Amino acid sequence: MIVLGLILLILGLLLDIYVLWIIGLVLAVVGAVLWLLGSMGRAVGGRSHYY
Repeated sequence: MIVLGLILLILGLLLDIYVLWIIGLVLAVVGAVLWLLGSMGRAVGGRSHYY
């Protein structure tokens, strides 16, 4: 999710499409939050590991 967010951020900046930039930013932030929760040992969405 983080990688997809970064790809959309780059595409949004290169193609000057603001919507792609916003979606990429949201995906990167959500992916980072899920990654942090998973690394702290908390179950995320019923799973003990988030990949």
